Parts: sequence; C-alpha cells; structure tokens
Amino acid sequence: MSAEPAPRPVHHVLILGGTTEARRLAEALAGAPSCRVTTSLAGRVASPVLPPGDTRIGGFGGATGLAAWIVAHDVTRVVDATHPFAERMSFHAAEAQALTGVPLLALRRPGWTPRPGDDWTFADSLDEAAERLPGLGSRAFLTTGRMGLHTFAHLTDTWFLMRSVDPPDAPVPPRLEVLLDRGPFSLEGERELMARHRIDVLVTKDSGGCATAPKLTAAREAGIPVLVVRRPRIPQGVAQAGDTDAALEWLGAARS
Repeated sequence: MSAEPAPRPVHHVLILGGTTEARRLAEALAGAPSCRVTTSLAGRVASPVLPPGDTRIGGFGGATGLAAWIVAHDVTRVVDATHPFAERMSFHAAEAQALTGVPLLALRRPGWTPRPGDDWTFADSLDEAAERLPGLGSRAFLTTGRMGLHTFAHLTDTWFLMRSVDPPDAPVPPRLEVLLDRGPFSLEGERELMARHRIDVLVTKDSGGCATAPKLTAAREAGIPVLVVRRPRIPQGVAQAGDTDAALEWLGAARS
C-alpha cells in the first residue's frame, strides 16, 4: 500500500523580517504542514542569521514590486516584523495590502518606558536628536544604528562611541570610535563599557525588547541622561500584534 502524499501548503506566509520576533514566528510556523513560510531580509547586514523556511534577501522595488511578488508567489498573509524604525518598508507593505487585498499584520514588540531614576529626553527623529545632543553631553554612546550615522556627522565637538553589526559608511562624525558587536548585551558588559569610555550621554532609538535594554539600566545606575528617538507610526488601518503568540493567533489557520 503506497504512502499518502504529504499535504500541500494551504497558506504561504511572507514575513518581512530582520528582528527576533520575525525569527521566532518563522520557527513557530516552519513545522506546520499546511503552511509555507518565506522570510524576506533587507540585506543590510553582511552575515544575517537565517531563520527556518525559505528566505529571500534584498528589496522588492517599492510597494508595486512587493505587491507583484505577493501575487506571483501566491502569498496568502503578510507579517511586517521589520524593525520598528523600518518606516519605509512598513508603508510599502500597507500599500501592497491595498493593491492585493492580502491581509497584513504589523508585529511590533512594545517600546520602552522610563522608570524611576531615568533621565530621558525624547526626540521625534534622528535630526532632532542631533540638535538636542550637544546640550546633554560631550561623550555619546550612539546606539541608533549605522544607517543614520550621517545625521550626526556635523557634530565636531562630540566624541562618539558607535555600536553596530557592520562598519558604517561615510559620512561619519570626525571623533568616532566604532565597536562591531551583535546583541544581546549583558548589564555587566554595558556598565563596564560606559565606564571605560567615560560616556556621559546615551543615544538610542525606542526599539524595545530585551536584547539591548541593559544599556538603559546601566545609564540609570550611572546617572547618565538618555536621548530617546520615538518610533514612527504604523500605517493607519494595519492590524497590530505585540508578540509572536498574538501574531500566531492572528494567522489562525496558518498554524494547523
């Protein structure tokens, strides 16, 4: 008696990835017999950690290109699990939803909130952060990523320690030391790093999550002010989930 053929996938879930949440979602969906999962990565990191399932690397060519890929590959659901500050990709995903009618979910981990003892100043953009920074300190630990480093290039009097996975491209601030590293980071390590480099101001995006949160605790303990760049808004009308479990619940039948 011949074996029955394996069931064909009912759903093709496209995950716009690059975050821990995207990887966890791909891992949760990879074993579902009725679900095919493809994770798309922007390609900005030289050696990304690839999730299970299919992967593609590189841009789509805007919203119309993304919509065409969704149709051509029979995608039934899209999860935007990009970094909270990947604003352009999120709006392309929303436009692609409007063009194709394929349901879209924005998976965003909760942002950070100040705790007693924190000295936080907020900015609505990197440009505003660069304007406010000179009034907060002269030795800055810059953890906003290499893609926006050019925003601070004109600050000649500030010394910067920048941490990123890959080296930055020019233009960069003239007084810059680059630390190539990938999270998660420990509280003990962040304490030592800030003390060793005599950091007197921390600059960060409100990325949320646990992997890079110890820097906030280390700054609080040392009485170091923190300049926090607020998140861009999620496109209007897009469904939202705050964690992988909520995303799986939204996906529903894609789990079975």
